[in-house]
Amino acid sequence: MAWNTDRTKALLLTAATEEFSDKGLAGARVDRIAAAAGVNKERIYQYFGKKDELFDAVLAAELVRVMSEVPIEGHGAASIGEYAGKLFDRHTKDGALARLLFWEGLERGRNTVDRATRADHCATKVDQMLAVLPGIDRTDAADLVLTIVTLCDGWTVLPQIDALLAGSAPDRLDRRRAFIVRTATLVADALLEEARLEKTPLEDSRS
Repeated sequence: MAWNTDRTKALLLTAATEEFSDKGLAGARVDRIAAAAGVNKERIYQYFGKKDELFDAVLAAELVRVMSEVPIEGHGAASIGEYAGKLFDRHTKDGALARLLFWEGLERGRNTVDRATRADHCATKVDQMLAVLPGIDRTDAADLVLTIVTLCDGWTVLPQIDALLAGSAPDRLDRRRAFIVRTATLVADALLEEARLEKTPLEDSRS
């Protein structure tokens, strides 16, 4: 029977995603990943290389998946609130990307592999933000994306802090989601108003 390379790679990526998101890069073990995938560990080295390179492949796949599943689209501040809510829902359903990014930051700091591709992905998100909130500054758009991502990621990776600060009422998840949506909407609205006020004097001076 012919070996199904694509299926094997998919099995390894799935197992590696769980292992890395749970234990980080340093704590993950290739043996456990191979066992969970039901594959000889030599296939990992054959298809992905070293453990670091497998981690990179996992992170890249998760980034692409979430970017495609949760785009920034629409028009106006309310659309940014909707985006924040959808991203929160995505991370609540599957928090692997949030945990992977935190592990990357803890273990690698500012050192990221495939920086050019990652930078392009980030630029795309900022471009989407600018399309939804026309007129705002690009740096503000980047800060707003980062703020939303940080708020949504924090729910997944800092459950103990949330419990200490806000308790564990049955409606806690709904309340946190609503707060993040409201925060994103208010900030977006404030940025649009700021852009409008900056534009008005220029129009007045021309009239």
